Amino acid sequence: MVHTHPGVPGVAVTGGDMTVFGTADRLAGFGGVAPVPRDSGKISGNLRRPRRYNRRLQRVFYISALFSIRYCENSRRFYDRKRAEGKRHIQAVLAFARRRVNVLWALLRDGRRYEPAPPPPLVA
Repeated sequence: MVHTHPGVPGVAVTGGDMTVFGTADRLAGFGGVAPVPRDSGKISGNLRRPRRYNRRLQRVFYISALFSIRYCENSRRFYDRKRAEGKRHIQAVLAFARRRVNVLWALLRDGRRYEPAPPPPLVA
């Protein structure tokens, strides 16, 4: 687990070494965009919002998702699909933020830059 210092976001403390987290799931959990189980002895599959997470990192993920939804057509489609599934606005944005964490993790793991897919060619 990454221990943070007051006033310093958790990822900055790692010095850019993302291997501290191990997986995208741990990074998402640290950032508060991944649900955690709330299971009892008889009931399983219940998920809830985590109580302990880095609020600054969650804000970064959340604001990033909001801007992406506003300006990227593919992101907007994902958000609209989640809304059509019955999720409220905040739930849909957090679901998209979680998806963006996976993309960020893959880019960091592979040492690549983000390159949006070019639009399909228009047929005259």
